[in-house]
Amino acid sequence: MGFRVVQFVWSGVTHIASLGLQLLWHFLHLIVNMWYSMFSIICMIESYLISAGALKSYKSLYLGKIRHLAIVVDSEDACQTSKIVELLQWLDIVGIRNVCLYDSDGVMKKSKGAILQKLNSLKLSEEADVNDTLHDQDHMTIEFASYVDGKEAVTKAANLIFVEYLKQQNSGGHCDGHIFTESHMTEALHAIGCKGPEPDLLLVYGPVRCHLGFPAWRIRYTEIVHMGPLNAMRYGSLVKAIYMFMMVHQNYGT
Repeated sequence: MGFRVVQFVWSGVTHIASLGLQLLWHFLHLIVNMWYSMFSIICMIESYLISAGALKSYKSLYLGKIRHLAIVVDSEDACQTSKIVELLQWLDIVGIRNVCLYDSDGVMKKSKGAILQKLNSLKLSEEADVNDTLHDQDHMTIEFASYVDGKEAVTKAANLIFVEYLKQQNSGGHCDGHIFTESHMTEALHAIGCKGPEPDLLLVYGPVRCHLGFPAWRIRYTEIVHMGPLNAMRYGSLVKAIYMFMMVHQNYGT
């Protein structure tokens, strides 16, 4: 009889403790959701104020630190050509002159004809390299990239390194034990013309906070900023991201 009473009391205590933990979890979850909601509202209001020109500090942007800017878009959102065009128009208004558009599946690369048709002020990067210099451009130059481009570049570079290694072996030259280094890869990418410019700032539009396969050798010193879903993009948020990058002091190691 005494054992049953103890068992009943223990069962009641564990049940109350379980309910207490569940209530605590729901309370903490509610607090976090409220905090994120308030933060989102504040960011939205700030974005509208920036767009309206109410905040003076965002009116004049010194773009000397951004020679190249990369836009990474989730492949599911990359099919929204109108949104991509609007984003490029905003960048053109801000004064960005070199842009790389990337999505892993190459959706934007397939739609580049429609994008270029709607924006007459754009030039492809391969065309601009011949006719324009980096610091003397009246039009925005744009590069379309995908995961396949990076994969093919790595394959070609590795094949070139392997061929050079075979040449050294066949000629009886000295081959170090560590034949594959970062400098070798960089030289090989330069040799095959796939090195590409390193963006100073990379803006990610998508549900995840990562570069979604953007070539790693091009973002060694790149500042990466997650901008949220493409559907929720705002001009003020874009200007703020660029402004915050302008204010950051970067130290480069040797």
